[in-house]
Amino acid sequence: MPLTSTLRMAALALLWGSGFLWIKLALNHGLSPAQITITRCALGTAVLLLLARSAGQRLPRDRATWTRLAIAALFCNAIPFALFSIGEQTVDSGIAGVLNATTPLWSLLLGILLGTDRGLGRIRLTGLFLGFAGTLLIFAPWQRSAGLLTWGALSLLAAAASYAIAFAYMARKLTDKGAPIAMSAAQLLAATAWTTLSVPTAGPLHTDATGLLAITALGILGTGVTFYLNYRLIADEGPTSAATVGYLLPVVSVALGALVLNESTGPRIWAGMAIVLTGVAMTRTRRTSEGDAAGCPPAAAGASAPGSHSKAPQSRLTEDGYPAASPTIVIEQAHDDDPQNPGTAQTTSGARGTAR
Repeated sequence: MPLTSTLRMAALALLWGSGFLWIKLALNHGLSPAQITITRCALGTAVLLLLARSAGQRLPRDRATWTRLAIAALFCNAIPFALFSIGEQTVDSGIAGVLNATTPLWSLLLGILLGTDRGLGRIRLTGLFLGFAGTLLIFAPWQRSAGLLTWGALSLLAAAASYAIAFAYMARKLTDKGAPIAMSAAQLLAATAWTTLSVPTAGPLHTDATGLLAITALGILGTGVTFYLNYRLIADEGPTSAATVGYLLPVVSVALGALVLNESTGPRIWAGMAIVLTGVAMTRTRRTSEGDAAGCPPAAAGASAPGSHSKAPQSRLTEDGYPAASPTIVIEQAHDDDPQNPGTAQTTSGARGTAR
């Protein structure tokens, strides 16, 4: 891989993984979850609008597209952004980053419950159980009275599940509109509108320079600039290469939490994270005529940029494990006429939605 792409991947991992640190710092310095969510969406929208304008792309104009974007924005931006801010009030930023990587597990579970995922094999099923076992290991409920059933932890898990719901919806309802950056800007604009409904609960603004710096970095760097970096990485290397960034995000979030905030880590936390990521990787396989085999690239958190036309070969992806932590999520054109792989999506230049 060229040095430029390697540096871009490193920058992506650092910026995405640091998002949980910025949320924690903003909370510690007086900002409420509602204030963080609203400001983050607004700043991210501003960056994407500027990017769309510089690319000569216009926002969609038809009501049907805006309706679909509004639904996607609710489950892929407004709800999870708010839940991560709420959850990090009581849960370490590093743990939040690890739980964010469980989105593919929720996607697979959702597919099983809805009957849309019929290619479940031994490897994927084992990965599903491993992923949630790793989550249990991280929280070690046998060591605490409340354990995993704290409202903060449940908020973080609900955020990851919300992503899974959003990806399933977007894979079916959002298709290529020819203006990927503008579409993503429009989705975040809709998310900003959703989050303004929480203004009455936001409370007065009491923060300092650190809090303002944290929320600015989260909105501009963690939600806006990373979009562009990811877009360029996909255009140059393809989604398979970019997806590998996802495995670095929990590592970055845990490391930054320990170094900057002195959050506790230990063998149990690192082992739990390794188990979660291993489980996620296993759920990214699909059944073939020869049996269980790895058929998809890892996507614990990395993703393709909206509407990018990759120069690299692109693998066949299923919609059960879309990336969890990137600001751009691969949304592929669904092919429901495939009798052997119902509910799968062939990689195209289809529309993508923005997410964490």
